[in-house]
Amino acid sequence: MAAHFGRLRKGATTTAVAAVAVAALSASQAPGVTTDDLGRQSAGSAQPSGDANTGGEGGGATGDSPYYTDLPPLKSPNPSPSASPTTGTTVSVGDGEAGIPATVLDAYKKAEAELRASKPGCNLPWQLLAAIGKVESGQARGGRVDASGTTYSPILGPKLDGNGFALIADTDNGAYDGDPAYDRAVGPMQFIPSTWEWAGRDGNGDGKKDPNNVYDAALAAGHYLCRFDRDLSVQSQMNAAILNYNNSTEYLNTVLSWLEYYRKGTHEVPDGTGTLPSHSSNSDPASPSPSTPATPSTPSTPSTPKPGGGGSTSPTPKPPTPTTPAPSPTPPTPTQTVDHLEDANTGKLTATAGSAFGAKVAVRAESKASKGVAKVRVRFTIIGDTDATFTGGESVATVVTGSAGTATAPALVAGEKTGDFTVRATVVGRVLGGLDYTATVTPRQADTLTRTGDTPLTCVPGGEFADQVELKATYKGAVAGKVAATATLIKSADDPTENDKGPYFKDADGKTIRTLTDLTTDADGVLKLPKLYADDATGTFLLRVNTTGGAVLTVELKVAAAAS
Repeated sequence: MAAHFGRLRKGATTTAVAAVAVAALSASQAPGVTTDDLGRQSAGSAQPSGDANTGGEGGGATGDSPYYTDLPPLKSPNPSPSASPTTGTTVSVGDGEAGIPATVLDAYKKAEAELRASKPGCNLPWQLLAAIGKVESGQARGGRVDASGTTYSPILGPKLDGNGFALIADTDNGAYDGDPAYDRAVGPMQFIPSTWEWAGRDGNGDGKKDPNNVYDAALAAGHYLCRFDRDLSVQSQMNAAILNYNNSTEYLNTVLSWLEYYRKGTHEVPDGTGTLPSHSSNSDPASPSPSTPATPSTPSTPSTPKPGGGGSTSPTPKPPTPTTPAPSPTPPTPTQTVDHLEDANTGKLTATAGSAFGAKVAVRAESKASKGVAKVRVRFTIIGDTDATFTGGESVATVVTGSAGTATAPALVAGEKTGDFTVRATVVGRVLGGLDYTATVTPRQADTLTRTGDTPLTCVPGGEFADQVELKATYKGAVAGKVAATATLIKSADDPTENDKGPYFKDADGKTIRTLTDLTTDADGVLKLPKLYADDATGTFLLRVNTTGGAVLTVELKVAAAAS
């Protein structure tokens, strides 16, 4: 039988129950987790999710919502050959807790395969997704999903209204969670709407990003865990990724316990027949309903013994009714005190394609009195038709403001797409106007072009040139790779218009063309032009090649009759 524990709510603790909870945690400690003399735990070098150094979202993907606290059985699954109830193939069958519904299991494995291709350095194991799926939703409520992987009914966490949970006001107008006042965690992997908005993925190829679809949610969770170039085969980085998902040491311990259990053996069970956990982190372990905290009963007033053992007729005086002090007003959170964002001396955001930007976006969260506000989450989002990213390959980064109220985004890295895009800074958890910054990616450049050979380029009328024109581009003496170029057969050195006679290229259909566009040097700065042909005109002709950045080279082409 599995051991269970619950994270206790305020006012519901006793010494005995607290001791049991600490003992359960200690028995299930994960690598890198230590316990102090009071039973409090910390996770090695793993940073909390709101740490500015990680760029993580305070509150993580789930907003630190409740999760199932059931632990796997102490006895590891002992596989024995058996036939799968869904496929008829031989599988290893262990304890009932090791069974994962077929569609849910397929979603985890497909997500692992996609991440293995797109981010091979992450080394994401599907068992980690299974462990998080178990803790977050009991494997989509035991696999209650349709054939496409969508849950039969939405899986919603409690309102994040600050009453025992994080305070996250509505960010999606109820589009994902149906709540226009406060956000709720949604779906099998329990994403909060503000995170799903940028982290959501289409895992089943239906053109939609649905947090209630296990394929979409599993793939999104995989990408979320693999952010910041993490290598999940390194324990400290795996710990950081899990804490970034839900910032709780108890959560880390529980997920790692299930991860280890699934690594020792699991099997496929039909959808809808998975084992659903019964204990949640937002309820007392003895509570009959994990979703609704038990209401404490009112103790009866003990009878007062009568003096001398006789039957006195004097009424027993009632104790005075205690007065309940008025609750003190809850002080506003730092986020609630932010009035606006101000620029914090952001430099000019310009970079050449494929290089890093020299300046970083920096903003300051300020109160109405224009004072900096610390410990506020600021989200930086890249918007527009661009392949530029922040360091680590992400288009979104969340940073916590420092003591002066300043948050600096990670460095921007330009992709190959040139032009302008926008970096938007907003305060997480507040509906405030953001700040937009324009960033520009300029084309790669070359300032010099040279031929790689010196053989004269000659041809007879109606023939073809034996040698192809090959050039090399450099910029400030360094190789200029991936630089755009244009080649034109021109009329003369003083007339760069296209010639209408003499040498020519052929297009894909064999037609004559005398201008080539969309040329690009290779990674070594080399540009090899297609084969040249000659018509019946004789003489010396010119081929001019131009690159982005101003490099120009004119090459002579001679067409003459063969010597008799």
